[in-house]
Amino acid sequence: MGAERSMPLPAGAMSADAWAPFGWLPVDDTDPRDATYTYEFQWADAHVNVISHAFDEVEHTGRGPVCRWFYRHATHTQVLMPLNVEAVLAVAPPDVDFSDSADVELARAFRVRPLESLALHRGTWHWGPFPLGAEPVRLFNVQGKRYAEDNTRVDLFERVGVSFEVLP
Repeated sequence: MGAERSMPLPAGAMSADAWAPFGWLPVDDTDPRDATYTYEFQWADAHVNVISHAFDEVEHTGRGPVCRWFYRHATHTQVLMPLNVEAVLAVAPPDVDFSDSADVELARAFRVRPLESLALHRGTWHWGPFPLGAEPVRLFNVQGKRYAEDNTRVDLFERVGVSFEVLP
């Protein structure tokens, strides 16, 4: 495929409008938008736990972490909330298959603050959240208990010859 091309992917602030292609932001139970979206668990295996990601799980450049892979779950939605530190994540819409280099133009990155929750549409490609500093990010996580059986990974370099340099 040739040399890997690194593309800058600036991490924007989380907002309902910016996040809409990838999922939704949970709201207070008194908000009229509450229960607008449906959580999906096709295997009836909703599971809640706390997971973490460490700084050294991914490569870093002088400008930020490198996103070379995306993951997705075809059978369930996922909810994440950083508990302790600010983090970054990268996403791409569920209907992207990375069969064309133009698909990378649909990827976005976001900064996520502690206690800021997000829901991923079923099938949304995601990477992270990864912490911005040395302390691992602890994440409140709701996903399918059998997520490992439904965890598709795409290597962006193998598929389209790029990786992302996520700019916090």
